[in-house]
Amino acid sequence: MQEEIEQKAFIPDSTNDSIQVPGMVRKNNAGLPTPSNSNKKAVFFIDANNWYHNVKRYYNPSEIDITKLVILLAESQGFEVDEIRFYASVPSIGDGKTVYYNHLAYLESLRKKGVKVITRKLQKLSNKEILKKKKESLDNLDLCSDCKPIVDAHFLDLADVKRKEKGIDVWIAVDMLKLSVLENECDVCVLISGDADLVPSLEIIKSKGKEVLTAMTPLGYAGELRRKFPYFIVKPTTLLRCFRDYKGRMIR
Repeated sequence: MQEEIEQKAFIPDSTNDSIQVPGMVRKNNAGLPTPSNSNKKAVFFIDANNWYHNVKRYYNPSEIDITKLVILLAESQGFEVDEIRFYASVPSIGDGKTVYYNHLAYLESLRKKGVKVITRKLQKLSNKEILKKKKESLDNLDLCSDCKPIVDAHFLDLADVKRKEKGIDVWIAVDMLKLSVLENECDVCVLISGDADLVPSLEIIKSKGKEVLTAMTPLGYAGELRRKFPYFIVKPTTLLRCFRDYKGRMIR
């Protein structure tokens, strides 16, 4: 039992040893066969929103060159990078010109590196969704009969519109199934995301005889993904190796 607990709590000490297969004893390449120039075609699916929110706990996400991470992952297993697909939501110019144009510039920089960028507008919550969330919050306050009408009048103002990402995870799931199973475009499906919502599609892909690998930072990496599929822990030291190149910059 103690051995099993230690195995589940495994955090590798070196970048080259970061891949692990659930339920297997860590040995050499963490239980995986040693890469032997397999040249298996791999398509990399990147959940940009999930990547951004997890990486920002360590570094500025825009400083990380995602293509460097892809190459690192591919070389560690002898995969041939067939395609890199980056799924991102795009804010509106109403969110601020600086945010909007910086975002577009970043996506364009990825395209110039050969990354296929798939975008979707960042959508507003509907009035109905906003009212529902606000009413739920009000009910939890347990206000008296005198206070509640006053708070309702101010709190239920729809001016405070929040935004959320809609459809990105569904889009990723559909494309993973389409390219790996239906169109047989790759041998390996690599998901860079810590979102457990993508587990069902990965299970189907695996059941059809395709290889699956997931990757994410230690924080924000769903346990279900790590329990069910081979995974790669993207440690802070790994991120350091993936910083964008600048003239005069030296990262050791």
